[in-house]
Amino acid sequence: MTEAKLPTPFPLEDSAAEAQVAIRDEFAFFGDWSERYQYLIDLGRKLPDLPAGMKTEEHRLLGCQSMVWIVSSGDSDRLDFHAISDSAIVSGLIYLALRVYSGRSAREIVATDADYIGDIGLAKHLSPTRNNGLAALLAFIRETATQASGEA
Repeated sequence: MTEAKLPTPFPLEDSAAEAQVAIRDEFAFFGDWSERYQYLIDLGRKLPDLPAGMKTEEHRLLGCQSMVWIVSSGDSDRLDFHAISDSAIVSGLIYLALRVYSGRSAREIVATDADYIGDIGLAKHLSPTRNNGLAALLAFIRETATQASGEA
């Protein structure tokens, strides 16, 4: 795990469950998927950029068609994730995942399924390559939390 202290807007809610409810409620506000995609793009723009020195192969998330870099810091009590993509929509997907998982304990991360994906109908509206990339992102977060909790 990288021990970098990077600025983070997360967590926004007190728990991962509350974050998922907030995401579901926000997406319910939009009438169609063109509006939801625009919202995803807008969310992605809120992600803090990673320093250029962290955009390396070592931090590259494999399994994504887009370029995605992710670093983690912390311990079992609090794990922070920092990630960015060269794709606007993928950055929005990253924002949602970090909103649910970043800044939480390893135990909470491992115990929380990504229900928001089904709740907002996301999987049905992403290309197979974006779904694969989202799965890779969630797997990285879960694996990092599993290792931090000592349950690996």
